Amino acid sequence: MKTLCSFLQVGRIMHQGNQTTVSEFLLLGLSNWAEQQKLLFVLFLGMYLVTVVGNGLIILAIGLDSYLHTPMYLFLANLSFADLSSISTSVPNMLMNIQTKSQSISYESCITQMYFSIVFVVIDNFLLGVMAYDRFVAICHPLSYTTIMEPRLCILHTVISWVLSNAVALTHTLLLLPLLFCDSNALPHFFCDLAPLLRLSCSDTVVNELVLLVVGLSVITFPFSLILFSCVCIVRAVLRLSCTEGKWKAFSTCGSHLTVVLLFYGTMVGGYFCPSSTHLDDRDNVGAVLFTVVTPMMNPFIYSLRNKDMKGALRKLFSRKRVLPLMPWATEFLLSPLQHG
Repeated sequence: MKTLCSFLQVGRIMHQGNQTTVSEFLLLGLSNWAEQQKLLFVLFLGMYLVTVVGNGLIILAIGLDSYLHTPMYLFLANLSFADLSSISTSVPNMLMNIQTKSQSISYESCITQMYFSIVFVVIDNFLLGVMAYDRFVAICHPLSYTTIMEPRLCILHTVISWVLSNAVALTHTLLLLPLLFCDSNALPHFFCDLAPLLRLSCSDTVVNELVLLVVGLSVITFPFSLILFSCVCIVRAVLRLSCTEGKWKAFSTCGSHLTVVLLFYGTMVGGYFCPSSTHLDDRDNVGAVLFTVVTPMMNPFIYSLRNKDMKGALRKLFSRKRVLPLMPWATEFLLSPLQHG
């Protein structure tokens, strides 16, 4: 983190020249009303805690249960880590700003926040695509599953996804460094996002917007196409089944997956790839809240609590005395929805 901040400071000095530019930004947040600020603090704190606990339990359960050391759960653990990290790049700073009644964030911290928010959003894209392909192979080619989804190939897919995500974030960051912010430093957003920063700059951002469009569409198109292809193949395979219960479970799982996918991709496309002149700050904020806060909170429920293996792993996790040694009531409370699932 310190290395990245130092790099940003050097790049900023090199491109600043003799022109005046801002040294910090003001994050205006989602509302200026004091009553709404208190409500937002409670709401986002609750969503953050649910996301951290839910995704943290998934990672812990998968790591401790050797039965879940399979490709599907490797991707799920990475998705949970990405979701946990994604919400942690924006919400804690927002909560701190509300609590301290301070809206300022330094230039270096803002660009660093933007970098990591891009990384975790992009990695979600890739992981959703890889997970859809994994389910396609498991359902449509069950006899060849272990051969196709061998451990080394799965690890390679995961590593490539993380490398490409950082490459995309680094590209946007390097293109943002030469830009000057000289007219205003007020961001009508609750975190430092790329699109609002581009609109705030007093430099020419044509190249930035072009790269955002080309790279962004490329990053989105392949995983989304893979997801649609996988779902179509899965539906066709399921329709051939004679078991009505099996059909319903498969359709339910695929429908839940598509709901999150459409929510994630729809809000991201609306927030990043519409023309700058047609953007509305309220729409930007709503879209950002949906794919940076709501989607990470929903994923543990959709991908885990509907899964029998994950339910079993969570029961084992909660039954361990060292996990909740002083909180038997918490164990009973957390296990109750699993027992009725």
